[in-house]
Amino acid sequence: MTSTLRLDRPGWRTWTLWAVGVLAYVVSIINRTSLSAVGVDAAVRFGADASALSMFAVIQLFVYGAMQIPVGLLLDRFGARPMIAIGMVLMAVGQLVMAFADAVGIGILARVLIGAGDAAIFPSVLRVIATWFPAQRAPVLVQLTGIIGQLGQIVAVVPLAALLHATSWSVAFGSVAGLGLLFAVLTFLIIRNRPPERRSDPVDTSVDTQTGAIRVVRSAPDLRKGFRESWAHPGTRLGFWSHFATPFAGTAFMLLWGFPFLTAGEGLAPATASLVMTSLVLFSILSGPVIGALSSRHPTRRSRWLVLPTVVFQAVVWIVVIVWPGQAPVWLLVVLMFALSTGGPASMIAFDHARTFTPSHRLSTATGIVNGGGFLAALLAILFIGIAMDVQGAGSPETYSLDAFRLAFLTQVPLWLVGGTAIVIERGRTIRHVSRTDSPPPSGR
Repeated sequence: MTSTLRLDRPGWRTWTLWAVGVLAYVVSIINRTSLSAVGVDAAVRFGADASALSMFAVIQLFVYGAMQIPVGLLLDRFGARPMIAIGMVLMAVGQLVMAFADAVGIGILARVLIGAGDAAIFPSVLRVIATWFPAQRAPVLVQLTGIIGQLGQIVAVVPLAALLHATSWSVAFGSVAGLGLLFAVLTFLIIRNRPPERRSDPVDTSVDTQTGAIRVVRSAPDLRKGFRESWAHPGTRLGFWSHFATPFAGTAFMLLWGFPFLTAGEGLAPATASLVMTSLVLFSILSGPVIGALSSRHPTRRSRWLVLPTVVFQAVVWIVVIVWPGQAPVWLLVVLMFALSTGGPASMIAFDHARTFTPSHRLSTATGIVNGGGFLAALLAILFIGIAMDVQGAGSPETYSLDAFRLAFLTQVPLWLVGGTAIVIERGRTIRHVSRTDSPPPSGR
């Protein structure tokens, strides 16, 4: 049974909820990338080779990806408020463990906790957007959330590294733990699962982001059925592979391997390497609105005109850097940062599929499936790079070399090929599915 549900124009309270959610996402990015500029310090502290160092990020991302579907199911059942607060507490505990860890096993346990907590934040913020805002605003707000969240990478690359070198490992990571606890309290006090006028309403809503149509859904959610139905739709799979192919190269670079590559491989001074990595975040902030505007103007051509070209652009620039004779000039490394920066905004397009095809009583399940794609690819990229370094005998900071990094980063190419091929296949299936069901054209194709 369906009926029309009216959502009023968002007021100050709604915008406050979103702002707090976005800041929570910034904090989660700080936690996620807290090893990005201190990878060499971590290798020395734990006596870890390249494969062992990779395991910190690989296990963190594995937990993040594995938790996406459970988090989606829990979000659909309990809402965003408790999930954000619990995620913040888990990350805080993880950083506290990391602050005093001096063995690889304990460090990995810390990253497991951080990955589990991080997994809850971004889907929860998307849930806040879907619940509190009219559907027509969702694509822009998702892009803004992704853009603002990337500021956390700047904090992880510059201030956190400076704090570590000015004080100690324990002080730096203990400070991040304290920030997480602060936001656990703040989000629990401010975030609410749904608007007051809907708090006692047992029904949920289904939204179409192309038309803005809102329908009330009166069926009770079946979690297993919701997962099966979400994955069964080619639009969800198109979102999964779009998120798989676009952001992983930037994630692998920022999360672990970028700083060692720029310093030990390309010979940049640490301060210069930090500026180059920071430019990736700044480019992401600038490219996000452009990709978002193009996505809104061409809703039926997003995969063909935005997602696939982004994949090709990243691969081509990376290959140019890899085959460049000698150390690459700084301008080319900045171009690489620009190419990688487009992956994050392009990956946000994947979530339009979830909003288009999924009623909100299982929206977070579909979102979790989509979100897991990018982190599965990032996990594989980081692992492959670390293994490739070890195979070449360049597994420790003392043996890092530019040639070893070049071959190691080539392991990303198969991931682009697999993801790009799957996008083409699922795009065709989505178009045929929509044609058979005589539905409006999806907003995320």
